[in-house]
Amino acid sequence: GKIDVKAELDKTKYFGEGLAFLDGKVFQLTYKSKKGFIYDDSTFTEVGTFNIPSKEGWGLTTNSKNLIMSDGTSKLTYLNPQNLKVIKRISVTENGRDLVNLNELEYIKGYIYANVWTTNSIVKINPSNGKVVGRLDLTSLANDARLSNSNALEMNGIAFIPESETVLITGKMWSKIYSIKFDL
Repeated sequence: GKIDVKAELDKTKYFGEGLAFLDGKVFQLTYKSKKGFIYDDSTFTEVGTFNIPSKEGWGLTTNSKNLIMSDGTSKLTYLNPQNLKVIKRISVTENGRDLVNLNELEYIKGYIYANVWTTNSIVKINPSNGKVVGRLDLTSLANDARLSNSNALEMNGIAFIPESETVLITGKMWSKIYSIKFDL
């Protein structure tokens, strides 16, 4: 549980959001400054910056080829990791309606998983058409987190551990990280 700081943003200018590792680099979004940062993944030295192609940066993941980012809308934006240009955007829909507040992202076994901000849900998204093909309600974890810390807020973290096929879940001001397994 000890924090090992590798790189720090200037907190007077930036609020750090999603990040992803790809091709020897770490890509990091910022919330409203429209600036992203690139670090070497072994030294965490800043090696570049890029302009975020939307009003806000929220979540970031990779399909091992492209970066995929969320911005709080129903759109997921695919970026070329070499030049950070937009490749495409897909609209995420559930039951024929746009699904907004897509937040933290994780690419797992050919699907994009996203937590839906202000809810206790993670949705499973088909990346070929943007349709939600599954929803997981994690209210029980959120309730447990509030038992440990009454200031705990919404669920806000997803990480996949491929070796054990487990998913780590946490949230803002949660005192715990939960390790869960579900049908991927």
